[in-house]
This record gives sequence, C-alpha cells and structure tokens, in this order.
Amino acid sequence: MKKPELLSPAGDYSALTYAIQYGADAVYIGGEDFSLRAAVRNFSEPELEKAVKFAHSKQKKIYVACNSVPRNDEVRRLPAFFEFLEDIGADAVICSDPGVVSLAKKHCPDVKIHISTQANVCNFVTARRWYEEGASRVVLSRELTLEEISVIGKECPGLELEAFVHGAVCVSHSGRCLLSNYMTGRDSNRGNCAQPCRWKYALCEETRDGQFFPVYETDTGTFILNSKDLCMIRHIPDLLSCGVSSLKIEGRAKTEYYVACVTQAYRQAVDACFEDLSYYSEHMDDFYNEVCKVSHREYYTGFYYGDSVENGQNYRQSSYIRDYEVIAEVVGYDSLSGCMLVKQKNKFAVGDVCEILEAGKTPHIFTIDKIYDENNNEILAAPHPEMLVKIKIDKYVGSMSFVRRRKG
Repeated sequence: MKKPELLSPAGDYSALTYAIQYGADAVYIGGEDFSLRAAVRNFSEPELEKAVKFAHSKQKKIYVACNSVPRNDEVRRLPAFFEFLEDIGADAVICSDPGVVSLAKKHCPDVKIHISTQANVCNFVTARRWYEEGASRVVLSRELTLEEISVIGKECPGLELEAFVHGAVCVSHSGRCLLSNYMTGRDSNRGNCAQPCRWKYALCEETRDGQFFPVYETDTGTFILNSKDLCMIRHIPDLLSCGVSSLKIEGRAKTEYYVACVTQAYRQAVDACFEDLSYYSEHMDDFYNEVCKVSHREYYTGFYYGDSVENGQNYRQSSYIRDYEVIAEVVGYDSLSGCMLVKQKNKFAVGDVCEILEAGKTPHIFTIDKIYDENNNEILAAPHPEMLVKIKIDKYVGSMSFVRRRKG
C-alpha cells in the first residue's frame, strides 16, 4: 500500500511555509480570484510563482483552487490565469465547474486537474466521467461513507481519491450553500460565505414585532444548523483501506499555528501507520490530544461511518473550544546565553508552565525560569503584544516554533 499524500491548507505565503515545515506533502492555495476563500489574504501572481518555486525546492507540490462558480466576466479572465499557472509550473488546479475544466485543459494542459468537493462526486459513474474528461483526481463529497468510497476506488482504479480528514464542515456538506446569498447577499459559491449556519436563531411571529421566541430543534439548544468539526486522526487505517490517496486538512482561513499543529499531528499519525502500526494504535489518543490544542469546535467523524446528522450537529453553541493559547513565536536562538528569542502573542510570566511546538519533534514541556528584554535586563513578565524578549531554556529551539500554554 502506498503512503497517502498529506495535503495542508494555506491562506497566505507565511502559512504555506509553516505547512511545508511541519510535514505537508502538498499545499492547496488560492489566487486573488476564482477560489472559495475571499475573506483570506490569498496569493497575488508574484506570490503564486514564489510559492511554487519554494514548494518545488522542498520537493513538495502546489495545488491552486479555482473552484468557485464563476460568472461571465470571471470566465473571460480564466484563460490568462490558467496560462500563468502553466508558466509557473503549478502541479494541479482544483475545479468544480465543467466549463472551467474545459478551459483548464485548453490553457494549462501540463497542469493536472483535480475535481473539487464542490462538484459533489458521490458515485463511481460521476467519478469515472470526470476521469474520462481528463481529471487525475476527485475530491470526494463529504457525505460519503467509507464503504461508498471503497466502491468508487474499485470502480475507478486509475483515479486518485482525495478525502477531507480534518477541519470545519459546512451544513451543506459539500459546500453548495445558498443561505449566505439569500440572507446577506454574500455569495458562498464565489468565496464570500457569511456563515449563517453558525448563527443562533429565534422565531418572530408576524403580529408581535420585536418579540423573539427561541427555536428548539431538540431540548438542548437553538443552533439548528451548526456542524461540529471533522477529525479522523484516530481512524486513518480505515481511510487507507478504502483507497484514499490524499488526506486533506481544511483551513485556508486558519492561522500559521493551526496549520503547523494539525499538519504535524497528522504527519506523525500517517507515518506511524506505515512504520509501526502498533505504535500508531498505542499513541492514537496522543495524536488526537495534539489536534485538540488548536481552536476548534467539538470533533466528530463526519459521515464516514454512516448518517451522522444527529451526532454531527452542535445544538448548544457555535463558539470554539480554546483550551490552549499561543503565547509566543520563536524567531531565533542565542547559543551563548542559552535563550530563545521570541515575539510575544499573549502575556506570559516567570513560573508559567508551557510547551514548545517545534517541527519534527515531540512537544517539550518546560517552566519559564528567566525572561530578558531586548537590552538583556531581567524582567518578570512579557505584557506587551509583539514585544521581543528572551526566554532561558536548556535546549536549542529552532525558529518557526511556537510556545503555548494551557488556558486557565
């Protein structure tokens, strides 16, 4: 069995570097147009070229999302964009619209075509049809069970199957939602979703203006459309057994820390599955606990084990679970003083028990003993955002590491 690709998200160039540093085999990104994440910074054309060069220098791949549902004016701009992607050597373009696929085949013939989850591929006939149209991969619909994926894999042996393993889930599970358009005028199918599925709803009777009554789908709450987050880190062998060749982490709107932490946890879990399955089984909960150290909603396993409408909804609240916080980013290490130079993100002080998240290493727990300011004066706390300070530590810590702390 071939080890699957680990595919991570990046909303900007900085997040891309963290995804690769922390173990991604490939990264999916979006240009300033045509992708479904208008709220993030995304990549200008010079940044796209820079991203491809950087990834290829690390023997990694770049997939560019063009999976919005475009209008006439956008379609007219696509040929030039696809020709640009051909010139810079992008590895794949992610599409959902048949017309966009036809343009990609014509204007960037050396760039592979991946069919987005927005295309709602739920059966082997549709998957096979996309393969016949020139697609090398389909990103499977989130509604599928493991058994259904296995059938698609057997019926379409030449086609790569990509499946989401972690991250936020839309109430329209494969993303074709019209709520945002209807309620706010923001087109979710063109990257501008306002996430009305996360809102708390009440009933207003037409003759009682201003009187709001709670809406209860069950007796537990009123967030009737709010989905939990997907997490399959404890079930990777099951995904591999049904023929999935790429494991996809959701999160192009997430922080560098989120991308780094989740990518590394899945990197270690996937590697363990192939190098020592017993080790994976023994440490499965450790991998899970690691992805619980990012901001997330309550986790569940999606539809992989059957209909999960009841288990997948969080009727109580739409807020995030934030048990840990990043207090600093490591920007360097001074071997003479035995200190790491950090940029403060949240207030910390002498005596705090913290962890270091470093690429390729097990998180290191330590207690802050000494802190120095930029002038090497000893201080008791780092209270100001973005201030540069030194923390004494008995081991080397590389840049692009994070210092985090359990909240409370």
